[in-house]
Amino acid sequence: MKKVLTTLGVLALGGMLAACGNNAGATKQADASSEGSSQAAESKSADGVTNVTIWSPTDTAAIEAWWVEKIDQWNKENPDIQVKREAIDRADAYAYENKITTATTSGNLPDILYVDGPMVSYYAANGITVPLDSYFPADDLKDFMPSTVQADTYDGKLYAIAPTESSVALFYNKDYLDKAGIPYPSDTDIKQAWTWSQFLDNAKKLTTSDYVGTNIIMDKGEGIIYALGSFFTEAGAQFVSDDGSKADGYVNSDASVKAAEYLNEFIKNGYANLDPVKDEFLNGKAATLLGGSWNIADLEKSNLNWGVSYFPVADDGKAVSPTGDWAAAITKDSKNPDAAGKFLQWAMNSDNIASYASAVAKPASRTSSYDKMEGWDSGARALMKWQLQNTGVSRPRTPSYSVLSTDFSTAMLNIFSGSDAKEELDNVAKNFDENYEMYYKK
Repeated sequence: MKKVLTTLGVLALGGMLAACGNNAGATKQADASSEGSSQAAESKSADGVTNVTIWSPTDTAAIEAWWVEKIDQWNKENPDIQVKREAIDRADAYAYENKITTATTSGNLPDILYVDGPMVSYYAANGITVPLDSYFPADDLKDFMPSTVQADTYDGKLYAIAPTESSVALFYNKDYLDKAGIPYPSDTDIKQAWTWSQFLDNAKKLTTSDYVGTNIIMDKGEGIIYALGSFFTEAGAQFVSDDGSKADGYVNSDASVKAAEYLNEFIKNGYANLDPVKDEFLNGKAATLLGGSWNIADLEKSNLNWGVSYFPVADDGKAVSPTGDWAAAITKDSKNPDAAGKFLQWAMNSDNIASYASAVAKPASRTSSYDKMEGWDSGARALMKWQLQNTGVSRPRTPSYSVLSTDFSTAMLNIFSGSDAKEELDNVAKNFDENYEMYYKK
């Protein structure tokens, strides 16, 4: 289990939760007192009732309330399958991953485990989770966002299923654009979105002594590959090979170097800050922002005169946008995977996903769920939904993802600080290939 311990440690350090807008400082569920090991072991009670346990990180009060309501509903309607959830506090960033590591080595994982989307491949490749194809057949998956299915699939099989998605778009301060004489980019026609050249040129025009032209640094961990990785895809680059086994010739390709050097123009020329102040765009210290779907609610509550447009497109018109969120998987230690699968089928139906997505204020992963949700037919939310349906691409699928993400973030930060782009990306490729060769080469 050396690999499990090593990779989960890297994941914890990477801060992957932040990139998807999850709330690490959330409330604990009152039902989270029992130990996971005893939950996993007691799969069936004396009266023949099948017990299903769930582990997921603590979340907002609204989502904790959703869980209580839905589990209570399920348990009343299904007396033969009783579900219990343990909400694990992530105030300590290591707590969730450490608990999974301990349970993996001892064989005491829960029936259902929530994992961050990019790590689905890791858990699948290490045999920690099992395929879900029999519970979510192809016809059912047609209702899910393409990026959701893409992220939750490894080696041709579905290993997880996510209730929600995320996206990144270009937010802008209308007053600052008016002052600079820059027309607003469209929020209804991607052909009128800013291109790379326009984004860079406008960031220059918008930079003043009082505020920078844009904010491209979501965070210095997972936010780098999550928010900026789409520029690499738009440039025609891949981070790794199609089978997720090789990075040399991909993450360090000419197209990747071009994307990295383009992004460095913003930092090098002072159009964006390497260390943005908190809420830089919201507080008027940045004229534009590469921000997530989770930023919408705060902007709507603010007095800022703001607008939104598509994620910047390549000069040749190629459009790609970030995606991804946490997903549910069934573990190798589940003594009743069919009961767990039955619950997941119910929890991930159109109605339940609609109520879950509404409670957490994120895009739903199912297209049909939007018919039951308010506010997604126009404005910023409609744009995010459109991107998910048309331009969304998941992050690389590879069991060595945590190594790739951590090293790529380090490389980009070094490039932003003056290091040579090719040399930095060569190091990313070298470390990735060594990791994959050591642990996963067949």
